[in-house]
Amino acid sequence: MEKLKLSEIASACSGKFSCETEISAVAIDTRKITENCLFICIKGERFDAHEFANEALSKGASAVMISEDIKVNGPYVRVENTAAAMLQLSGRYRERFDIPLIGLTGSVGKTTTKELTYLAVSSKYNTVKTLGNLNNEIGLPQMLFDIDSKTEAAVIEMGMNHFGEIHRLSCAAKPTVGIITNIGVSHIENLGSREGILKAKLEIIDGLKKDAPLLLNADNDLLSQVKSDKCRIYYFGTGINADFRATDISEEKDSTTFTVQYFGKHSRITLPIIGIHNVYNAVAAFAAAYLIGVEPDSAASALGKYVPEGMRQKSVVINGITSIEDCYNASPDSMKAALDTLKCTDGKKKIAVLSDMLELGEYSEQAHFSVGETGAEYGIDYILCTGTQAEHIVNGAKSKNHKNAYLLDSKDSLIEKLFEIAESGDVVLFKASRGMHLEDVIKQIYKRWDV
Repeated sequence: MEKLKLSEIASACSGKFSCETEISAVAIDTRKITENCLFICIKGERFDAHEFANEALSKGASAVMISEDIKVNGPYVRVENTAAAMLQLSGRYRERFDIPLIGLTGSVGKTTTKELTYLAVSSKYNTVKTLGNLNNEIGLPQMLFDIDSKTEAAVIEMGMNHFGEIHRLSCAAKPTVGIITNIGVSHIENLGSREGILKAKLEIIDGLKKDAPLLLNADNDLLSQVKSDKCRIYYFGTGINADFRATDISEEKDSTTFTVQYFGKHSRITLPIIGIHNVYNAVAAFAAAYLIGVEPDSAASALGKYVPEGMRQKSVVINGITSIEDCYNASPDSMKAALDTLKCTDGKKKIAVLSDMLELGEYSEQAHFSVGETGAEYGIDYILCTGTQAEHIVNGAKSKNHKNAYLLDSKDSLIEKLFEIAESGDVVLFKASRGMHLEDVIKQIYKRWDV
Protein backbone atom coordinates (compact mmCIF):
# COMPACT_ATOMS: atom_id res chain seq x y z
CA MET A 1 0.00 0.00 0.00
CA GLU A 2 1.19 3.53 -0.80
CA LYS A 3 1.25 6.12 1.98
CA LEU A 4 -1.84 8.16 2.80
CA LYS A 5 -2.17 11.21 5.05
CA LEU A 6 -4.87 11.17 7.69
CA SER A 7 -6.26 14.36 6.17
CA GLU A 8 -6.65 12.56 2.82
CA ILE A 9 -8.42 9.68 4.54
CA ALA A 10 -10.82 12.02 6.34
CA SER A 11 -11.58 13.83 3.09
CA ALA A 12 -12.26 10.57 1.22
CA CYS A 13 -14.66 9.39 3.94
CA SER A 14 -16.36 12.71 4.75
CA GLY A 15 -14.87 12.43 8.23
CA LYS A 16 -12.90 14.52 10.70
CA PHE A 17 -9.33 13.89 11.86
CA SER A 18 -7.54 14.79 15.07
CA CYS A 19 -4.05 15.54 13.78
CA GLU A 20 -1.91 14.86 10.75
CA THR A 21 -0.02 11.60 10.38
CA GLU A 22 0.73 9.06 7.65
CA ILE A 23 -0.34 5.45 7.27
CA SER A 24 1.04 2.78 4.94
CA ALA A 25 -1.28 -0.15 5.69
CA VAL A 26 -4.80 -0.93 6.88
CA ALA A 27 -5.85 -3.48 9.50
CA ILE A 28 -9.16 -4.56 11.03
CA ASP A 29 -7.71 -7.21 13.36
CA THR A 30 -5.35 -6.37 16.24
CA ARG A 31 -3.49 -9.63 15.55
CA LYS A 32 -2.47 -8.19 12.18
CA ILE A 33 -1.31 -4.77 13.29
CA THR A 34 1.75 -3.51 11.43
CA GLU A 35 3.79 -0.41 12.09
CA ASN A 36 2.23 2.77 10.66
CA CYS A 37 -1.10 1.11 9.83
CA LEU A 38 -4.60 2.51 10.16
CA PHE A 39 -6.71 0.34 12.45
CA ILE A 40 -10.34 0.49 11.38
CA CYS A 41 -12.79 -0.22 14.19
CA ILE A 42 -15.43 -2.36 12.51
CA LYS A 43 -18.62 -2.88 14.49
CA GLY A 44 -20.21 -6.24 13.80
CA GLU A 45 -23.12 -8.26 15.18
CA ARG A 46 -20.91 -10.15 17.63
CA PHE A 47 -18.08 -7.72 18.34
CA ASP A 48 -17.14 -4.07 18.35
CA ALA A 49 -13.51 -3.33 17.49
CA HIS A 50 -13.78 0.09 19.14
CA GLU A 51 -12.89 -1.81 22.31
CA PHE A 52 -9.44 -2.45 20.85
CA ALA A 53 -8.65 1.00 19.44
CA ASN A 54 -6.05 1.90 22.05
CA GLU A 55 -4.57 -1.60 21.99
CA ALA A 56 -4.00 -1.15 18.25
CA LEU A 57 -2.20 2.14 18.88
CA SER A 58 -0.02 0.54 21.54
CA LYS A 59 0.95 -2.19 19.05
CA GLY A 60 2.21 0.31 16.49
CA ALA A 61 -0.79 1.58 14.57
CA SER A 62 -0.33 5.19 13.46
CA ALA A 63 -4.02 6.01 13.76
CA VAL A 64 -7.47 4.52 14.22
CA MET A 65 -10.76 5.04 12.42
CA ILE A 66 -13.75 5.28 14.73
CA SER A 67 -17.47 6.00 14.54
CA GLU A 68 -18.21 6.22 18.27
CA ASP A 69 -17.40 8.75 20.98
CA ILE A 70 -14.52 7.01 22.71
CA LYS A 71 -11.27 8.24 24.27
CA VAL A 72 -8.42 7.57 21.87
CA ASN A 73 -4.77 7.77 22.97
CA GLY A 74 -3.46 8.87 19.58
CA PRO A 75 -4.39 10.12 16.11
CA TYR A 76 -7.81 9.21 14.80
CA VAL A 77 -10.28 9.90 12.05
CA ARG A 78 -13.96 9.83 12.91
CA VAL A 79 -16.61 8.81 10.38
CA GLU A 80 -20.29 7.97 10.45
CA ASN A 81 -19.86 4.25 9.66
CA THR A 82 -16.43 2.61 9.67
CA ALA A 83 -17.30 -0.31 7.37
CA ALA A 84 -18.85 1.99 4.75
CA ALA A 85 -15.95 4.43 5.13
CA MET A 86 -13.40 1.66 4.53
CA LEU A 87 -15.09 0.72 1.26
CA GLN A 88 -15.32 4.38 0.26
CA LEU A 89 -11.66 4.95 1.12
CA SER A 90 -10.55 1.90 -0.86
CA GLY A 91 -12.39 3.23 -3.90
CA ARG A 92 -10.66 6.60 -3.63
CA TYR A 93 -7.32 4.81 -3.17
CA ARG A 94 -7.90 2.61 -6.23
CA GLU A 95 -8.32 5.78 -8.35
CA ARG A 96 -4.62 6.50 -7.87
CA PHE A 97 -3.65 3.60 -10.14
CA ASP A 98 -4.19 3.51 -13.88
CA ILE A 99 -4.05 -0.27 -14.24
CA PRO A 100 -6.28 -2.94 -15.77
CA LEU A 101 -8.56 -4.38 -13.11
CA ILE A 102 -10.69 -7.41 -13.90
CA GLY A 103 -13.79 -7.61 -11.70
CA LEU A 104 -15.76 -10.82 -11.70
CA THR A 105 -18.90 -12.24 -10.20
CA GLY A 106 -21.43 -15.01 -10.88
CA SER A 107 -23.50 -17.69 -9.19
CA VAL A 108 -20.89 -20.44 -9.56
CA GLY A 109 -17.22 -20.59 -10.44
CA LYS A 110 -16.14 -17.15 -9.22
CA THR A 111 -13.11 -18.30 -7.30
CA THR A 112 -11.90 -20.81 -9.88
CA THR A 113 -12.30 -18.20 -12.62
CA LYS A 114 -10.47 -15.69 -10.44
CA GLU A 115 -7.54 -18.07 -9.98
CA LEU A 116 -7.41 -18.95 -13.68
CA THR A 117 -7.63 -15.28 -14.66
CA TYR A 118 -4.84 -14.43 -12.22
CA LEU A 119 -2.61 -17.09 -13.80
CA ALA A 120 -3.27 -15.82 -17.31
CA VAL A 121 -2.85 -12.13 -16.42
CA SER A 122 0.25 -12.81 -14.32
CA SER A 123 2.00 -14.23 -17.36
CA LYS A 124 2.52 -10.60 -18.42
CA TYR A 125 1.71 -8.31 -15.48
CA ASN A 126 2.66 -8.06 -11.81
CA THR A 127 -0.81 -8.82 -10.51
CA VAL A 128 -2.79 -8.52 -7.27
CA LYS A 129 -5.70 -10.92 -6.71
CA THR A 130 -8.46 -11.50 -4.18
CA LEU A 131 -7.24 -13.82 -1.43
CA GLY A 132 -9.46 -16.48 0.11
CA ASN A 133 -13.04 -15.33 0.58
CA LEU A 134 -12.25 -11.60 0.84
CA ASN A 135 -14.85 -10.75 -1.80
CA ASN A 136 -17.42 -8.80 0.22
CA GLU A 137 -17.74 -5.23 1.51
CA ILE A 138 -15.19 -5.90 4.26
CA GLY A 139 -12.81 -8.10 2.27
CA LEU A 140 -12.70 -6.33 -1.09
CA PRO A 141 -11.33 -3.05 0.33
CA GLN A 142 -8.45 -4.95 1.91
CA MET A 143 -7.57 -6.31 -1.53
CA LEU A 144 -7.66 -2.86 -3.11
CA PHE A 145 -5.30 -1.60 -0.43
CA ASP A 146 -2.81 -4.26 -1.56
CA ILE A 147 -2.32 -2.35 -4.82
CA ASP A 148 0.85 -0.25 -4.88
CA SER A 149 3.20 1.43 -7.35
CA LYS A 150 4.60 -1.95 -8.45
CA THR A 151 1.18 -3.39 -9.28
CA GLU A 152 0.46 -3.66 -13.01
CA ALA A 153 -2.95 -5.41 -12.90
CA ALA A 154 -5.53 -6.75 -10.46
CA VAL A 155 -8.12 -9.53 -10.45
CA ILE A 156 -10.90 -8.84 -7.97
CA GLU A 157 -13.74 -11.22 -7.05
CA MET A 158 -17.11 -9.83 -5.99
CA GLY A 159 -19.61 -11.81 -3.94
CA MET A 160 -23.07 -10.86 -2.74
CA ASN A 161 -26.34 -12.13 -1.29
CA HIS A 162 -28.48 -8.97 -1.44
CA PHE A 163 -29.29 -6.27 -3.94
CA GLY A 164 -26.91 -3.30 -3.91
CA GLU A 165 -23.79 -5.14 -2.81
CA ILE A 166 -22.25 -5.66 -6.25
CA HIS A 167 -23.08 -2.02 -7.05
CA ARG A 168 -21.04 -0.82 -4.06
CA LEU A 169 -18.18 -3.24 -4.70
CA SER A 170 -17.94 -2.41 -8.39
CA CYS A 171 -18.07 1.33 -7.79
CA ALA A 172 -15.14 0.96 -5.38
CA ALA A 173 -13.05 -1.40 -7.53
CA LYS A 174 -13.81 0.37 -10.84
CA PRO A 175 -13.09 -2.62 -13.09
CA THR A 176 -11.72 -2.05 -16.57
CA VAL A 177 -13.06 -5.49 -17.57
CA GLY A 178 -16.07 -7.28 -16.05
CA ILE A 179 -16.93 -10.99 -16.02
CA ILE A 180 -20.19 -12.69 -15.03
CA THR A 181 -19.59 -16.44 -15.02
CA ASN A 182 -23.24 -17.54 -14.99
CA ILE A 183 -26.64 -17.03 -13.38
CA GLY A 184 -27.86 -19.92 -11.23
CA VAL A 185 -29.86 -20.04 -8.03
CA SER A 186 -27.30 -19.22 -5.32
CA HIS A 187 -28.83 -16.75 -2.80
CA ILE A 188 -32.23 -17.07 -4.41
CA GLU A 189 -33.70 -16.96 -0.88
CA ASN A 190 -32.75 -13.27 -0.65
CA LEU A 191 -33.14 -12.28 -4.30
CA GLY A 192 -36.44 -13.95 -5.09
CA SER A 193 -35.79 -15.40 -8.53
CA ARG A 194 -33.09 -16.06 -11.10
CA GLU A 195 -34.15 -12.83 -12.75
CA GLY A 196 -33.48 -11.10 -9.43
CA ILE A 197 -30.04 -12.74 -9.28
CA LEU A 198 -29.32 -11.51 -12.82
CA LYS A 199 -30.32 -7.97 -11.85
CA ALA A 200 -28.03 -8.10 -8.79
CA LYS A 201 -25.06 -9.47 -10.77
CA LEU A 202 -25.49 -6.88 -13.51
CA GLU A 203 -24.79 -4.20 -10.91
CA ILE A 204 -21.14 -4.83 -11.85
CA ILE A 205 -21.82 -2.55 -14.83
CA ASP A 206 -22.25 0.39 -12.43
CA GLY A 207 -18.50 0.53 -11.75
CA LEU A 208 -17.39 0.03 -15.37
CA LYS A 209 -16.48 2.95 -17.60
CA LYS A 210 -18.29 3.68 -20.85
CA ASP A 211 -17.38 1.07 -23.51
CA ALA A 212 -15.49 -1.15 -21.07
CA PRO A 213 -15.60 -4.88 -21.97
CA LEU A 214 -18.09 -7.09 -20.14
CA LEU A 215 -17.66 -10.85 -20.59
CA LEU A 216 -20.84 -12.92 -20.31
CA ASN A 217 -21.59 -16.64 -20.61
CA ALA A 218 -23.22 -17.16 -24.01
CA ASP A 219 -24.59 -20.55 -22.99
CA ASN A 220 -26.45 -19.23 -19.95
CA ASP A 221 -30.13 -18.67 -20.77
CA LEU A 222 -30.32 -15.33 -18.96
CA LEU A 223 -26.89 -13.86 -19.69
CA SER A 224 -27.21 -14.63 -23.40
CA GLN A 225 -30.09 -12.12 -23.57
CA VAL A 226 -28.30 -9.22 -21.87
CA LYS A 227 -27.95 -5.95 -23.75
CA SER A 228 -26.07 -2.85 -22.60
CA ASP A 229 -25.71 0.68 -23.93
CA LYS A 230 -22.78 1.26 -21.60
CA CYS A 231 -20.50 -1.76 -22.07
CA ARG A 232 -19.03 -3.65 -25.01
CA ILE A 233 -20.37 -7.14 -24.42
CA TYR A 234 -18.25 -10.14 -25.39
CA TYR A 235 -19.61 -13.65 -25.02
CA PHE A 236 -17.70 -16.78 -24.03
CA GLY A 237 -18.97 -20.36 -24.23
CA THR A 238 -19.24 -23.35 -26.54
CA GLY A 239 -21.96 -22.20 -28.95
CA ILE A 240 -21.61 -20.47 -32.29
CA ASN A 241 -22.67 -17.12 -30.81
CA ALA A 242 -19.64 -16.95 -28.50
CA ASP A 243 -16.87 -14.47 -29.33
CA PHE A 244 -14.49 -16.72 -27.39
CA ARG A 245 -15.63 -20.25 -28.20
CA ALA A 246 -14.36 -23.54 -26.79
CA THR A 247 -14.31 -26.34 -29.35
CA ASP A 248 -12.76 -29.81 -29.75
CA ILE A 249 -13.13 -30.51 -26.02
CA SER A 250 -11.60 -33.78 -24.85
CA GLU A 251 -11.15 -35.14 -21.33
CA GLU A 252 -8.43 -37.50 -20.18
CA LYS A 253 -8.03 -39.02 -16.72
CA ASP A 254 -6.98 -35.80 -14.97
CA SER A 255 -7.04 -33.14 -17.67
CA THR A 256 -9.20 -31.36 -20.24
CA THR A 257 -7.92 -30.10 -23.59
CA PHE A 258 -9.81 -27.74 -25.88
CA THR A 259 -9.38 -25.06 -28.53
CA VAL A 260 -10.46 -21.46 -28.03
CA GLN A 261 -11.57 -19.76 -31.23
CA TYR A 262 -11.69 -15.94 -31.24
CA PHE A 263 -11.69 -13.28 -33.93
CA GLY A 264 -10.32 -15.61 -36.60
CA LYS A 265 -7.59 -16.94 -34.32
CA HIS A 266 -7.34 -20.06 -32.14
CA SER A 267 -5.36 -21.28 -29.13
CA ARG A 268 -5.05 -24.78 -27.67
CA ILE A 269 -5.38 -25.09 -23.88
CA THR A 270 -4.86 -28.06 -21.56
CA LEU A 271 -6.21 -27.77 -18.01
CA PRO A 272 -5.01 -30.17 -15.27
CA ILE A 273 -8.65 -30.60 -14.18
CA ILE A 274 -11.81 -32.00 -15.72
CA GLY A 275 -15.42 -30.84 -16.07
CA ILE A 276 -17.15 -28.70 -18.67
CA HIS A 277 -17.74 -26.01 -16.05
CA ASN A 278 -14.00 -25.55 -15.80
CA VAL A 279 -13.80 -25.08 -19.56
CA TYR A 280 -16.17 -22.12 -19.21
CA ASN A 281 -14.09 -20.72 -16.36
CA ALA A 282 -10.89 -21.05 -18.37
CA VAL A 283 -12.33 -19.48 -21.54
CA ALA A 284 -13.54 -16.49 -19.51
CA ALA A 285 -10.08 -16.15 -17.97
CA PHE A 286 -8.38 -16.42 -21.36
CA ALA A 287 -10.72 -13.83 -22.85
CA ALA A 288 -10.16 -11.33 -20.03
CA ALA A 289 -6.39 -11.69 -20.32
CA TYR A 290 -6.55 -11.28 -24.10
CA LEU A 291 -8.62 -8.11 -23.78
CA ILE A 292 -5.97 -6.45 -21.59
CA GLY A 293 -3.09 -7.29 -23.90
CA VAL A 294 -1.74 -10.64 -22.69
CA GLU A 295 -0.24 -12.71 -25.50
CA PRO A 296 -2.56 -15.66 -26.27
CA ASP A 297 0.22 -18.26 -26.11
CA SER A 298 1.34 -16.95 -22.72
CA ALA A 299 -2.20 -17.01 -21.35
CA ALA A 300 -2.86 -20.54 -22.66
CA SER A 301 0.38 -21.86 -21.19
CA ALA A 302 -0.30 -20.22 -17.81
CA LEU A 303 -3.77 -21.79 -17.57
CA GLY A 304 -2.15 -25.21 -17.74
CA LYS A 305 -0.45 -24.53 -14.40
CA TYR A 306 -3.69 -24.24 -12.43
CA VAL A 307 -3.84 -26.01 -9.07
CA PRO A 308 -7.21 -26.12 -7.19
CA GLU A 309 -7.07 -24.33 -3.85
CA GLY A 310 -8.72 -25.26 -0.56
CA MET A 311 -11.54 -27.77 -0.92
CA ARG A 312 -12.44 -26.89 -4.52
CA GLN A 313 -12.25 -30.13 -6.50
CA LYS A 314 -9.01 -31.08 -4.82
CA SER A 315 -8.05 -34.63 -5.75
CA VAL A 316 -6.54 -36.89 -3.09
CA VAL A 317 -5.62 -40.59 -3.38
CA ILE A 318 -5.48 -42.70 -0.20
CA ASN A 319 -5.03 -46.46 -0.27
CA GLY A 320 -6.08 -46.57 -3.91
CA ILE A 321 -9.29 -44.59 -3.37
CA THR A 322 -9.53 -41.27 -5.20
CA SER A 323 -11.37 -38.50 -3.36
CA ILE A 324 -12.62 -35.29 -4.92
CA GLU A 325 -12.91 -32.71 -2.14
CA ASP A 326 -15.38 -30.00 -3.15
CA CYS A 327 -16.80 -28.70 0.12
CA TYR A 328 -16.07 -25.00 -0.05
CA ASN A 329 -19.62 -24.18 -1.07
CA ALA A 330 -22.56 -25.64 -2.94
CA SER A 331 -25.49 -24.62 -5.10
CA PRO A 332 -27.64 -26.68 -7.49
CA ASP A 333 -25.40 -25.62 -10.38
CA SER A 334 -22.12 -26.45 -8.67
CA MET A 335 -23.56 -29.72 -7.32
CA LYS A 336 -24.44 -30.84 -10.84
CA ALA A 337 -21.05 -29.68 -12.13
CA ALA A 338 -19.33 -31.71 -9.41
CA LEU A 339 -21.43 -34.78 -10.26
CA ASP A 340 -20.40 -34.31 -13.89
CA THR A 341 -16.76 -34.31 -12.79
CA LEU A 342 -17.35 -37.52 -10.82
CA LYS A 343 -19.04 -39.10 -13.83
CA CYS A 344 -16.03 -38.26 -16.03
CA THR A 345 -13.38 -39.45 -13.55
CA ASP A 346 -11.99 -42.94 -14.13
CA GLY A 347 -12.85 -45.39 -11.37
CA LYS A 348 -14.48 -48.71 -10.58
CA LYS A 349 -17.38 -47.35 -8.55
CA LYS A 350 -18.49 -43.72 -8.48
CA ILE A 351 -19.66 -42.65 -5.00
CA ALA A 352 -21.20 -39.25 -4.22
CA VAL A 353 -21.20 -38.11 -0.59
CA LEU A 354 -23.59 -35.16 -0.43
CA SER A 355 -25.14 -32.88 2.16
CA ASP A 356 -27.32 -29.77 2.26
CA MET A 357 -27.17 -26.71 0.04
CA LEU A 358 -27.99 -23.58 2.04
CA GLU A 359 -29.74 -20.25 1.35
CA LEU A 360 -32.23 -21.65 -1.17
CA GLY A 361 -35.42 -20.71 0.67
CA GLU A 362 -38.62 -22.07 -0.84
CA TYR A 363 -36.62 -23.44 -3.76
CA SER A 364 -34.65 -25.81 -1.47
CA GLU A 365 -36.76 -28.98 -1.76
CA GLN A 366 -36.99 -28.76 -5.53
CA ALA A 367 -33.27 -27.98 -5.86
CA HIS A 368 -32.15 -30.93 -3.73
CA PHE A 369 -34.58 -33.24 -5.53
CA SER A 370 -33.11 -32.15 -8.86
CA VAL A 371 -29.57 -32.92 -7.68
CA GLY A 372 -30.67 -36.46 -6.82
CA GLU A 373 -32.21 -36.85 -10.26
CA THR A 374 -28.97 -35.71 -11.86
CA GLY A 375 -26.91 -38.18 -9.82
CA ALA A 376 -29.12 -41.03 -11.01
CA GLU A 377 -29.08 -39.86 -14.64
CA TYR A 378 -25.27 -39.64 -14.55
CA GLY A 379 -25.05 -43.25 -13.43
CA ILE A 380 -23.40 -42.55 -10.08
CA ASP A 381 -23.18 -45.95 -8.37
CA TYR A 382 -23.80 -44.81 -4.78
CA ILE A 383 -25.34 -41.61 -3.43
CA LEU A 384 -24.77 -41.20 0.32
CA CYS A 385 -26.48 -38.24 1.99
CA THR A 386 -26.83 -36.62 5.39
CA GLY A 387 -28.48 -33.38 6.50
CA THR A 388 -31.94 -31.89 7.00
CA GLN A 389 -32.55 -31.30 3.29
CA ALA A 390 -30.57 -34.26 1.99
CA GLU A 391 -33.61 -36.56 2.05
CA HIS A 392 -34.84 -34.70 -1.03
CA ILE A 393 -31.61 -35.64 -2.85
CA VAL A 394 -32.33 -39.29 -2.05
CA ASN A 395 -35.95 -38.95 -3.13
CA GLY A 396 -34.85 -37.39 -6.41
CA ALA A 397 -32.46 -40.25 -7.08
CA LYS A 398 -35.07 -42.87 -6.23
CA SER A 399 -37.58 -41.18 -8.54
CA LYS A 400 -35.19 -42.19 -11.33
CA ASN A 401 -35.04 -45.77 -10.02
CA HIS A 402 -31.63 -45.40 -8.38
CA LYS A 403 -31.10 -48.44 -6.15
CA ASN A 404 -28.21 -47.24 -4.00
CA ALA A 405 -29.24 -43.83 -2.65
CA TYR A 406 -29.04 -43.65 1.14
CA LEU A 407 -30.03 -41.06 3.75
CA LEU A 408 -27.82 -41.44 6.83
CA ASP A 409 -28.96 -39.93 10.12
CA SER A 410 -25.51 -38.70 11.21
CA LYS A 411 -21.98 -38.10 9.98
CA ASP A 412 -20.82 -41.15 11.93
CA SER A 413 -23.38 -43.32 10.14
CA LEU A 414 -22.26 -41.82 6.84
CA ILE A 415 -18.62 -42.64 7.59
CA GLU A 416 -19.51 -46.23 8.44
CA LYS A 417 -21.50 -46.70 5.24
CA LEU A 418 -18.76 -45.16 3.10
CA PHE A 419 -16.10 -47.32 4.78
CA GLU A 420 -18.24 -50.36 4.07
CA ILE A 421 -18.61 -49.81 0.32
CA ALA A 422 -15.50 -47.89 -0.85
CA GLU A 423 -12.66 -50.00 -2.25
CA SER A 424 -9.33 -49.44 -4.00
CA GLY A 425 -9.97 -48.10 -7.49
CA ASP A 426 -13.17 -46.26 -6.53
CA VAL A 427 -13.77 -42.51 -6.82
CA VAL A 428 -15.57 -40.57 -4.06
CA LEU A 429 -16.96 -37.05 -4.38
CA PHE A 430 -17.55 -34.97 -1.24
CA LYS A 431 -19.87 -32.01 -1.91
CA ALA A 432 -21.97 -29.73 0.33
CA SER A 433 -22.31 -26.14 1.45
CA ARG A 434 -19.49 -24.95 3.68
CA GLY A 435 -21.83 -24.67 6.65
CA MET A 436 -22.41 -28.44 6.66
CA HIS A 437 -18.76 -29.08 7.63
CA LEU A 438 -18.41 -32.14 5.44
CA GLU A 439 -14.67 -31.89 5.99
CA ASP A 440 -15.35 -33.63 9.33
CA VAL A 441 -16.36 -36.71 7.36
CA ILE A 442 -13.32 -36.38 5.09
CA LYS A 443 -10.87 -36.24 8.00
CA GLN A 444 -12.38 -39.27 9.72
CA ILE A 445 -12.69 -41.45 6.63
CA TYR A 446 -9.11 -40.68 5.62
CA LYS A 447 -7.96 -41.98 9.00
CA ARG A 448 -9.96 -45.16 8.42
CA TRP A 449 -8.59 -45.65 4.91
CA ASP A 450 -4.98 -44.80 5.71
CA VAL A 451 -4.05 -48.10 7.32
